[in-house]
Amino acid sequence: MPSRTEPTPNAQRDAVIFDIAQRQFRLETLETRNRDRLDFHDVAVWALRAALEEAFEAGRRAGPANTNSERPAS
Repeated sequence: MPSRTEPTPNAQRDAVIFDIAQRQFRLETLETRNRDRLDFHDVAVWALRAALEEAFEAGRRAGPANTNSERPAS
């Protein structure tokens, strides 16, 4: 039986972003489809604000980024 792997941080991030886009804007995909009517959408400012707030809160819940690029002490 193959071992189950954890999703990468980018995959988790992309899933959250897609989930927000589906709920707030009713989008089918975030992939480019090379058709203006499919790739461009009219969005109300309150819907944009709600999506940005939701993304901000998702980032807060995820916690600080774990990076290996530590700044040297001055």
